[in-house]
Amino acid sequence: MNCSKSKHAVPATTAGARQCLRHTLVHVGVAAALGMIAVATVPVAQARITRIEITQTESPTFGGYAWTGVGQYEKIVGKAYGEIDPTDRRNAVIADIALAPRNANGNVEYSFDFYLLRPIDLSKGNHKLMYEPPNRGRKLFGTLNRTAGGNDPGSVTDSQALSDAFLMERGYSLAWSGWDASAGSSTANFNATITLPVAKNGDSTITGPAYEYIVNAGAHYNLTYHAATLDQSQAKLTHRVHLDDTPEVVPASDWQYNAAGTAISLTGGNFAQNDIYEFTYTAKDPTVNGIGFAAIRDWITFLRYDAQDGSGNANPLAGDVQEVYTYTLSQPARLLNDFTSLGFNESETGKKVVDGMLQWIGAADGVNMNYRFSQPGRTNRNRQELLYQEGVFPFANVTTSDPISGQTASRYDRCLATNTCPVAMEIYSANEYWVKAASLLHTSPDGTRDLPDSPYARNYFISSHQHGVGNGKSAGSCQQLQNPLDSAPVQRALWEAMDRWVMQGTTPPPSMVPKIADGTLAKSTGQSDVGFPSIPGVTYTGLKTTRYRFDFGPNYYSTLVPTINPPVVSPPYEDNPANGPIYPSFVPKTDSDGNDIAGVRLPDVTVPLATYTGWALRAGKWANDGCEGSGQMIPFAKTRAERLASGDPRPSVQERYPSFAQYRSAVMRAIDSMVRQGLMLCEDVADQQARLLQAGLDAGVPPPKGNPLPQEQVPACHG
Repeated sequence: MNCSKSKHAVPATTAGARQCLRHTLVHVGVAAALGMIAVATVPVAQARITRIEITQTESPTFGGYAWTGVGQYEKIVGKAYGEIDPTDRRNAVIADIALAPRNANGNVEYSFDFYLLRPIDLSKGNHKLMYEPPNRGRKLFGTLNRTAGGNDPGSVTDSQALSDAFLMERGYSLAWSGWDASAGSSTANFNATITLPVAKNGDSTITGPAYEYIVNAGAHYNLTYHAATLDQSQAKLTHRVHLDDTPEVVPASDWQYNAAGTAISLTGGNFAQNDIYEFTYTAKDPTVNGIGFAAIRDWITFLRYDAQDGSGNANPLAGDVQEVYTYTLSQPARLLNDFTSLGFNESETGKKVVDGMLQWIGAADGVNMNYRFSQPGRTNRNRQELLYQEGVFPFANVTTSDPISGQTASRYDRCLATNTCPVAMEIYSANEYWVKAASLLHTSPDGTRDLPDSPYARNYFISSHQHGVGNGKSAGSCQQLQNPLDSAPVQRALWEAMDRWVMQGTTPPPSMVPKIADGTLAKSTGQSDVGFPSIPGVTYTGLKTTRYRFDFGPNYYSTLVPTINPPVVSPPYEDNPANGPIYPSFVPKTDSDGNDIAGVRLPDVTVPLATYTGWALRAGKWANDGCEGSGQMIPFAKTRAERLASGDPRPSVQERYPSFAQYRSAVMRAIDSMVRQGLMLCEDVADQQARLLQAGLDAGVPPPKGNPLPQEQVPACHG
């Protein structure tokens, strides 16, 4: 390619221009190239990141480990300061932004913690950035990266573990930044948070109704917002054991504020663990939490497009980042759903911020952030924090009509209008159907039909998976063993598919979800409707979260200011018309083993040794309340005799797999199918094969003669 005199005038985002830029970086030299780029970059006066303070640099990091072709990495940690124009149309969607204090420039200021990992020699990297919005301040990318993760990933020095690092071996730079004011900051463990302004009504303090859902508080509970008054008659604390119990008011004599009005405690001892307490009170000084969206936008924009901050400090990734992909797990996935919907993938200078989003366990929900007195750390589940605003229309990435509000919209409306839409790989578990109403991502809000795919997004349901990964060895607070299914190999394969989608326009694997049309989506949670078997010792209740459109008071959905908090509701919560209009939501149907029929079936589900569910029920005195994000693993009996003795209708392991050769053949076919569908990488095959074969032996598959765990590639990976 002749990079000095191209035949075609192409914008800097095209593949040809990217190759020219990379050619320049390698052959002219990084330092010189950055000087060239700085001349053409956005003027300093327009920079939204006004200053970065680097507090720690470790070069090399990872104990000096070097990846083949990429080399060593360095770690850069610090604090960034930014400001946004509250009158800009891109920022005007932030709740209470007009009431935030302004600096001499008329802008609203904020600051956050950041953490960067980058190849020391950027010319050897792949010029792509993986950005993860931390989950409650924590870095959880280890699931994708084949590493242990942790909040200080640069501290890992085990060369054997590092050699498998998915992102570093490909040359990615990695970035994190604080966005959630409820996440505690810690320089000791690199937990990331954000410092936000408090909304004021001129010189007057803003007050309003606030609500706290309290479980496992211990001796005292720290309020999210300061109490506006210590007058206990202006507040109410209730207690119950089960979700559907009638809340009992705790007398004012049995609880108290601390002197500052920042916490409450019981006068007679600790809060009872796992019981439900709810506290309603008048709070003051709401933080402008929606600025967290802008902080993510502006941090990525700075790393991608700017040579320096507003104070002249160099951007550590200046001139290098050509594509940006996000990885999220749970809370941050819901965050980025709203990030896209609210239009934050357009920078203040009109540029695209993120190219691709891999969204793990977010599905149809948003985050409780862009409202007055919001609490971003909350998450709705079937026993947990049901009354916080999270699931709000539009739920889907295509245009739908809301029969309740009368609106017609898509999450992608704003980015379509500005040509800044990212592609998205929406990956989620069965738990999202049971506790998060995930079917609203791909069915119409009136519950009558399946939705088509968005040109920008694909939906992948991981069959029978729980929210995250359980260890499969303990039940915790649940009745059955937790579900150990692990979608990480699928995530890595779809990450690569997303990269090809962005870089080459290659269509990714088709969406894989249960559907109304083919009968794999159950409209009722009755056991016979879902198809779940009657397994001895296993309770089935059909408990599922109901998605309401709550009433937080007059004009709430236009002002984002609740005058009633929590909304007026009454138990039982399941399909209670008194609680407001309901959006129909459904759950996946199962096969005769109790494993979900539709979706991406991991080899563990295709060649099962157990029943795996995305739902679970609590044990102990809370029995049969939902066990939140947990699922279940209910092993098959080893032999026919054991099965008949217990009355289990599911065939035993040895009835299914009379010989190791038969089991091994089934496992290999299942893995091969995953690879051929683009749902597993060849580099993950050996580990998955070894794991599954050993699991079969542990579960009772008859052992083979000779080598018990032969290693070979599946046919799809030959050559």
